[in-house]
Amino acid sequence: MTPTEPRVIVALDFPDMMSAFALAARLDPSACAVKVGKELFTVAEAGLVRELVRRGFRVFLDLKFHDIPNTVAQACVAATRLGVWMIDVHASGGEAMMKAAREAVAAAAKDEGKPRPLLVAVTVLTSLTAEDLAATGVTGTPEAQVLRLARLAQANGLDGAVCSAQEAAALRAACGQEFKLVTPGIRPAGSAAHDQARVMTPHAAIAAGADYLVIGRAITAAADPLRALKEINAALGASH
Repeated sequence: MTPTEPRVIVALDFPDMMSAFALAARLDPSACAVKVGKELFTVAEAGLVRELVRRGFRVFLDLKFHDIPNTVAQACVAATRLGVWMIDVHASGGEAMMKAAREAVAAAAKDEGKPRPLLVAVTVLTSLTAEDLAATGVTGTPEAQVLRLARLAQANGLDGAVCSAQEAAALRAACGQEFKLVTPGIRPAGSAAHDQARVMTPHAAIAAGADYLVIGRAITAAADPLRALKEINAALGASH
């Protein structure tokens, strides 16, 4: 991450393409990246991603690939060809899957003559509690599982991990400064937590060691999304 690179990733969590484009038109690509998740990608398909890339946005394609190694590798190839900036896969898919994804992204980027997207691993979803994990057979705290999966991702050459900001300090200490930490569940002071169980304010997340902050409704539902983004960047000491 360069000193001037924005840290905020605006989550375009909309049910249709027009709403996403309407919001994107009000944002500054130099002040944020954007995230395209499952709902929007399903209704809008790859054309939306290509258009956001054309408009100068860094696009985090948040599809959380989790399947057999070859299937995930081919999905990562397709995502790389779209020109996205970041792709995520589930660390719980295991070593072979993550290695296949890493190799596929590198090869596709070279073939396309494009920069290699960041490949990050989803650890434990921010909606999950210790009780939720126990119900799936995972013992211990969410924090312990996050650390276990992040170390596995780093050992297999991934660029970083998606985690709650509450785990960022522990991951930064365990994985070093070069390992990117992408943190959803970010809520400016006074915002509702909604369906996230482990949340943190932007300033606290950066202080804990997060590199990138995924922020949705605090910006997308604001009366003036660009102003909301500028205020968050200003609070982070950004130059925008």
